[in-house]
Amino acid sequence: MLRVLKWLGTAAGILGALLVAANIPSSGWGFVMFLVSSLSWSTAGLLMREPSLVALNVTFVAINILGIVRWLL
Repeated sequence: MLRVLKWLGTAAGILGALLVAANIPSSGWGFVMFLVSSLSWSTAGLLMREPSLVALNVTFVAINILGIVRWLL
């Protein structure tokens, strides 16, 4: 489970970065990918008992929700 969460977080983060960097009409979906990444890494951080990883990614969750609201809603 932990391995899947870490790779999902990595893949979603890379895809999100590519979408945002492309600056195309669908770039807003990059924030959705970033949200998936942040949620995956937050969960992995909890399972690994890494509070700094959890704190960072919970902050990213909030930022990504703001990005979704501004770009997609």
